[in-house]
Amino acid sequence: MLQPTPFQIHATDADLADLRDRLTRTRWPDPQVVTDWSQGTPLAYLQEFTAHWARNYDWRARERALNALPHWRAEVEGLGLHFVHARSAHPEARPLLLLHGWPGSFVEFRRVIPRLVDPVAHGGRAEDAFHVVVPSLPGFGFSDKPRSPGFGAHRIAAQMDALMRGLGYGHYGVQGGDWGSVIATCIAAQNLGACTAVHVNMVRAMPGPEDSQSTDPATRRALQQAQAYQDWDSGYAKQQATRPQTLGYALADSPVGQAAWILEKFWRWSDCDGLPENAIARDELLDNIMIYWLSNSATSSARLYWESFGKPILDDTGPVTLPAGVSVFPAEIIQSPRHWADKSFSNITYWNNCERGGHFAAFEQPEIFAREITAFFGAQC
Repeated sequence: MLQPTPFQIHATDADLADLRDRLTRTRWPDPQVVTDWSQGTPLAYLQEFTAHWARNYDWRARERALNALPHWRAEVEGLGLHFVHARSAHPEARPLLLLHGWPGSFVEFRRVIPRLVDPVAHGGRAEDAFHVVVPSLPGFGFSDKPRSPGFGAHRIAAQMDALMRGLGYGHYGVQGGDWGSVIATCIAAQNLGACTAVHVNMVRAMPGPEDSQSTDPATRRALQQAQAYQDWDSGYAKQQATRPQTLGYALADSPVGQAAWILEKFWRWSDCDGLPENAIARDELLDNIMIYWLSNSATSSARLYWESFGKPILDDTGPVTLPAGVSVFPAEIIQSPRHWADKSFSNITYWNNCERGGHFAAFEQPEIFAREITAFFGAQC
């Protein structure tokens, strides 16, 4: 069994003074020559966002709110992991592992956790309660940074399984989006006996040769989305997958650079109608950015791409045979059609197209996200 120790988030006064100094001394580039986000995060938007960060954003208040969650750290397979472990008071509660991706963090689940741990307080049923574990992935946030190569998605999957077993959970469900989806799929594919079901809100699946001629609307849309991602949206991934260290110097030195790098993805991938704050409150966006800044994890988090990008999720295991659920959010990067998902999951027992939300589903629509979790895992009893 693991021996977790309590953990509290704390930025020193010197950390915060340094941050304000860097924000106020930002050397700004010239503005984009277009009126939209097509060349990247717009100058006027980012200047206004930064002014709020420097003058109005109250980290100490945000820190207290985040510390209301039960934070822990433990050494798991040789690496210190930070995680939120919120146990439910309901005796029917089931263990659930929630996994974030990039550029996310445990912060994405802050408003979901209470809904899952105590559904009765939110209009639900006691039998739908969960014991929730939300780790910071290795190299992200307050988890340790790997010091040697090898921490790709498959190794992290085994580490996450060890975390759940080490917490005393002989059986658990896993959920993920973005890299969390990849790692959750790897956990299910490794099928080591403790994970009983997997739910994702992003399916990593590839089209077949026959799809290029398909007239099916869902297939045509997914192909168009995949092409748009490749043409206009994948530069960040190529950089992080090939030269994360080079990128890291700029992001580690400039909080505005770190914010711009992250905010562009929230603009592009959330259901926000052109403005990230339409999907996620500004201070919540800053909470997530602050986790990267305070932990200086721009480089170490980017290395997950270097370790894993372009490598097969399922290796030679074939499709996942555990019960699988898929929730499709309308602003997801690529909304994979069902027959693509069937290539990765041979036992899909739940599939639902949600009415609102995007890539950061838990962050954007915590009520809908919690409903999807309950609908899928509730059916596994």
